Amino acid sequence: MEEELLGSGSSKSKISQIFTRLSQIHQAALDRWTPHSRARWSCTILLLLLFALRIILNQGWYIITYALGIYHLNLFIAFLTPKIDPAMDFDAEDNGPELPTRANEEFRPFIRRLPEFKFWYSVTKSTIIGVICTFFDCFNIPVFWPILVMYFITLFCITMKRQIKHMIKYKYLPFTHGKPKYQANEIGEVQSM
Repeated sequence: MEEELLGSGSSKSKISQIFTRLSQIHQAALDRWTPHSRARWSCTILLLLLFALRIILNQGWYIITYALGIYHLNLFIAFLTPKIDPAMDFDAEDNGPELPTRANEEFRPFIRRLPEFKFWYSVTKSTIIGVICTFFDCFNIPVFWPILVMYFITLFCITMKRQIKHMIKYKYLPFTHGKPKYQANEIGEVQSM
């Protein structure tokens, strides 16, 4: 009896070692991919195109596509939003919350609510799950897909309009392209590039 208990304990230990090792391999692969953002996004876009091709050729799984689109829209909004929402950050002395501008000269970098790597990872993972779901007929629920497309377009426009108004009101731009870059010279002074 005691040997059986010890035997089952060692098999649990082996299984936990296997899962630990698989987790380490997975994390090592993610760590290798981290600096290669263009390659990561290229693979993800290719995966999304393959998903779309599968949906178009098989003429089904529109609910899966709609759910995936809404999830990706939610991730995109989190990617565009600052981690500390200026709408919630009020000072009693000021006229209201605001991000740094030329007037107050305080440098605060734009920190996203959802960092780029997590955004990519979530989009890729959800797309893989969506592709897997297209292999099961139980997820192929018959719907009139043009209604879903119109509803998604409406939802996208309303959400992006609200996000753009938020960006204009609190004067922030979530993209680094076109922003000035600063570099210290030999003396230690910061110069604009």
